[in-house]
Amino acid sequence: MSGELAASTHSPIPPTLEEDAATCLRLLRSKRVGPATYRRLIHEYGSAAAALRALPEIAAAAGVYDYEVCPEGVVYAELKAGRANGAKLLITGRPDFPTALDEIHDSPPILWAMGDTTLLSRPMVALVGARNASSLGTRMAKHLAAELGQEGFVVVSGLARGVDAAAHIGALNTGTIAVQAGGVDTIYPIENNNLSEDIAKYGLRISEMPMGMQPQARHFPARNRVISGLSHAVVVIEAAAKSGSLITARTALDQSREVLAVPGHPFDARTYGCNMLIRDGATLVRNAADIIEALGPVHMAAAPELPLEPPAPRQKSLRDIAGLHSQILQRLGPSPIAEDQLIRDLGIGSREAAPAIVMLELDGKIARQAGGLLSLRN
Repeated sequence: MSGELAASTHSPIPPTLEEDAATCLRLLRSKRVGPATYRRLIHEYGSAAAALRALPEIAAAAGVYDYEVCPEGVVYAELKAGRANGAKLLITGRPDFPTALDEIHDSPPILWAMGDTTLLSRPMVALVGARNASSLGTRMAKHLAAELGQEGFVVVSGLARGVDAAAHIGALNTGTIAVQAGGVDTIYPIENNNLSEDIAKYGLRISEMPMGMQPQARHFPARNRVISGLSHAVVVIEAAAKSGSLITARTALDQSREVLAVPGHPFDARTYGCNMLIRDGATLVRNAADIIEALGPVHMAAAPELPLEPPAPRQKSLRDIAGLHSQILQRLGPSPIAEDQLIRDLGIGSREAAPAIVMLELDGKIARQAGGLLSLRN
């Protein structure tokens, strides 16, 4: 008998759930890998482990020769922090990941969650609005949230002061979800600390950001797409002409969600955005019955329909996507141009251009101005 070991005939031991979670998190936390790139890599390589192995070669092909994937230590420290805070990691493709959110093209592939994750399986409606809301605005938010909760809806909002906080309070007993711009363990604003603790106890807090991450300005538009992506509808209660709530409404429209608004006095700047949405076709809201009527039966909203648009283009490679991003950035400068003009200059359809524009906007490389104008971010 030779001294060499015989080759094993046993199949490799599959990774544990924690090992698999660590690999997925390590891929997402690697440099230059955002939600869209993560999903593209999984689609092309079949698993997070295979994608991780391929990342240095992909980077080298793009001219980056010193690329290193996210160190294991960083990921296991984040997992340890999650356990210490009682947070749970939700990963796309698993049964506990929210189905509605998974359907949007730039959905976060991983979420940290603190609280009752079963709320994610119930129908959801987002209530958003001004931070400096009037007393009437906060009363309306609480009232709508309570009514929606009694009808079986979970109320989603962003844990900001004003309308968001009032909406969470109104639905605390029936089910509310707070989507945070920073880490799920990082409370902002600090004045909502007690409310955030109550939500973790009776509702749910979620975030796509790493544990301990302090919220920055660029995180809020990304948070807003999660608020609308989770929900069947977005209801705006008091919003100025230029506000984060209108960004959420625009994102909701892009995601084929219903957009509704509570009207206000024309002389009140806090309601100008709501009145503008109603002028442009948003459903006017007086009470929860208006919201429920606009939605119709939730199970009917999920029923398949005949496609109204041509089928989506085939999956593009990472190289193709990078090339399209480069073309967009080359055509933009500090002076804003219309998005429609940019798409015409690119010579491609809006279905192909829009996701790339949104990705660059979320990455902080381009800025969206009033009137549908785009420019490079300073």
